[in-house]
Amino acid sequence: MAAATDFNFIAAIELGSSKITGIAGKKLLDGSIQVLALASDSSDQCIRNGVIFNLDRTAQSLTSIINRLESTLKATIGKVYVGVSGQSLRTILHTQTEHFNEETKITQELVDYLMDRNREVPMVDQEILEVAPQEYKVGNNLLIDPVGILTDRIEGRFLNIIAKTNVKQNIEKCFKQANIEIAEPIIAPLALAENVLSSTERRSGCVLVDFGADTTTIAVYNKNILRHLAVIPLGGNNITKDICSQQIEEEDAEALKVRYGDAWADVISNEDGQENYSIGGRGNIEASLLNKIVEARTNEILANVWNQVILSGYNDKLLAGAILTGGGSNLKNIDVAFTNITHIEKVRIAREILPNVKGNVDINKDGTKNTILSILMSGKENCCTPKQKEKEKPQDVITGPDSLFTPDGESAEEENKRKVIELKEKKQKEEEEKKLREEYQQTVNEIKQLIEEKDHKRAKSKLEEIKQLGLKDKEDEMETLERTIKDLKKKNRFFGNFFNKIEQILDEDK
Repeated sequence: MAAATDFNFIAAIELGSSKITGIAGKKLLDGSIQVLALASDSSDQCIRNGVIFNLDRTAQSLTSIINRLESTLKATIGKVYVGVSGQSLRTILHTQTEHFNEETKITQELVDYLMDRNREVPMVDQEILEVAPQEYKVGNNLLIDPVGILTDRIEGRFLNIIAKTNVKQNIEKCFKQANIEIAEPIIAPLALAENVLSSTERRSGCVLVDFGADTTTIAVYNKNILRHLAVIPLGGNNITKDICSQQIEEEDAEALKVRYGDAWADVISNEDGQENYSIGGRGNIEASLLNKIVEARTNEILANVWNQVILSGYNDKLLAGAILTGGGSNLKNIDVAFTNITHIEKVRIAREILPNVKGNVDINKDGTKNTILSILMSGKENCCTPKQKEKEKPQDVITGPDSLFTPDGESAEEENKRKVIELKEKKQKEEEEKKLREEYQQTVNEIKQLIEEKDHKRAKSKLEEIKQLGLKDKEDEMETLERTIKDLKKKNRFFGNFFNKIEQILDEDK
């Protein structure tokens, strides 16, 4: 097989509430993707609402999936990209402000500094997985890119994508238990939006709704920027369970929903010959009752979706309308129901991703594989472990030339010794450079902490230390820190003089 001989493919895993899915494929030069292998396992006994609750069963499923992918590929998977999603995934808006004593040119280092300060926001039992910068307020203007602007104050507005701390921890534990290396965790809703939404839709403003088994994910975009992300604990399984309440087995209830369910049903007439629905003679239910159940729960899900859009503040800025995807988007008249609940007229159902999908593996064009394909598209590194080659020679051993002397008259032995010395010197320089940069970053963190503690003297002393390191590429950042320390010193001096004056007045009164 091509994949086995080329040793070049990307592997990805999606931890869904109904299935754990693994995939391997290649990104082609024309922007399309070639799927080489696909495997999945049921996850209803180990994942709920997109969050792992049984580590052992999840690890077993992961091992099984990787083995099946490797069997198809005839190659070894060394690492995989993993989608992160789940009920606790959401966004919160945070503002970070920096003041200057005089007009200062905004540099990229200063923007990065604001971003770092934003990530340092203390959170209880939550962690920031990703940050979507919104705008930067400079004066009275809101800018996407403020670099190069002169100002005495900048306000960065950041949308932090957060989740419970144990979400990522449990994923890492399961993959470690299954002895599978994680290449990179991918925020699944962001990857999905990147491959399902067009640039025009993201720019004009739209809402992407991914209907899953246990959850429904809402992502609002405007001006090519993520503005809101939320996951509500309602999905297709809720409809299935409602049908089960009519004394129908879950498997039959799911089949009834898929085959006959209608999100916005017309009144059933007695003349249409379809008064009752059943699956192979099982799960008999009145047609009107089935549609009432499906419609009621669908309306509840859509009402919650619309509530999230309103909370985003962009409900009146969605010129590109709504894009529906996921398994639930196959429900009959789901687009009609969405329009009736939200009053958004423009609704598109995305049953496949925008990049072309090739390969001999059968991929259903029903929206259920859009997320795993998007995670695969987000991968960048080769995930294949190449076959063991001959043992590499030690790096310090350099083979001499065939002849006894080089064109410069240097003997083969002398040339070999010289190259070994040069190699060692190069390694030593690299290690020294690495240590310098580690020392620099550690000291910068200390300076930032001292600034927070209003201790400008020690901050200034630490700044002088890192200036002696001679890192030219860090000069802009050091200048920014120096201005911040100067501003702090002036503020401290003002308050010091103020309190000294108060003490003098009190002494004179005595």
